[in-house]
Amino acid sequence: MGGYPTSNAFKVTIGVIMSAQSVSAQWTSEQVLALAPDAAVAKNGRGLASVRKWATLGSYESVIWGECQGSGKDPYRTQIDLSEPAFRCSCPSRKFPCKHSLGLFLLLAEQSNDFTATSPPDWVTDWLLSRRQRAEKQAAQAQGNQAEPTTNPVAQAKRAAARQQKVTAGIAELRCWLEDRVRQGLATVPQESYQLWETIAARMVDAQAPGLARHLRELPSIAHSGAGWQDRLLEHLGQLYLITEGFARIEQLPAAMQADLRTQIGWTISQEEVLSGQAHSDLWLVVGQRTETEDRLRIRRTWLLGLNRTTFALLLDFAPGQQPFAHTLLPGTCLEAELVFYPSAAPLRALIKTRQEAFQLPKPRPEPRLQQRSQPIAKPMPPVRGWNNFRCCCKPLCQCEPENDG
Repeated sequence: MGGYPTSNAFKVTIGVIMSAQSVSAQWTSEQVLALAPDAAVAKNGRGLASVRKWATLGSYESVIWGECQGSGKDPYRTQIDLSEPAFRCSCPSRKFPCKHSLGLFLLLAEQSNDFTATSPPDWVTDWLLSRRQRAEKQAAQAQGNQAEPTTNPVAQAKRAAARQQKVTAGIAELRCWLEDRVRQGLATVPQESYQLWETIAARMVDAQAPGLARHLRELPSIAHSGAGWQDRLLEHLGQLYLITEGFARIEQLPAAMQADLRTQIGWTISQEEVLSGQAHSDLWLVVGQRTETEDRLRIRRTWLLGLNRTTFALLLDFAPGQQPFAHTLLPGTCLEAELVFYPSAAPLRALIKTRQEAFQLPKPRPEPRLQQRSQPIAKPMPPVRGWNNFRCCCKPLCQCEPENDG
């Protein structure tokens, strides 16, 4: 499999015993509290991690539930599917998971013997059934989309050609702007108006190249980033110029490198198209996770390590406001899953196609030599991926001819 490093360092076969008591050993209090959307929920959830706060506590296979008396007449019904994990609570909170879900999860991690193994009540089985039906519906819809394309191929080709023309014109304009910018020098950049950068960024938006617009809007702040800002700004300008060089000869580049270049410019690829690619089945260890917020949109990056092939993967999840993420994965846990990678010369970002239960990886941990391979994914992603690959195919920053003083 080209582009995916493989190794026989790990061949893992693990059996999972599905009961609340055995599953509870997989989770620690620190892992549970890491799921809290904010510090207030973590604090309140810790306060509810007491048996006396719950009227009932039950478990069945990989599901736990409980009834917690709140301020209302009826107790809040809280349930957790530990296979993902997934949460549901009847409380009116818009935070996910809520304090009741967190408190119930903490109880499992710390006092699992207080859960009674019994058949789930109707309100739990109804929730599990709805989750199963929703998953089946999504799978059927995905297969239907692949089998019966709804877009008109002729109209789609026309739209693609029109965008290609707009992007080509926009990149040509950006190329001239970059050359002028370098010819004028960078000494006056800190005193220049932000509007100078916004104008060319807006032009890239009009040219349907939002990726380039995003890069341009990040540049003004570099001039105020402290000593050495000139070198950093010149590096970013050089990367943008490298994109214009690559686009001018995109047909000469390998298909995977073309995909990287289009991503940087702002082309997107649908999840359905990605999932139609080759799936990579493995036992994936969650090695890291980071959540950020941009304009009320929460973005979560989860890094996985395939233990059988020592392949790294990055999952990107988006959730507006306090809405839950599509997947709940805890660092230190494992899941057996099929992943499909986005097209790239250096495949990293992926989507989950199918998955099984999540569980804790027993010791021994991965060999120390893998720590060196994990260091790059612990750092922020560079603004332009595939820089070294483009460098071998394209010219460096423009070499402008000196002006004739005579």
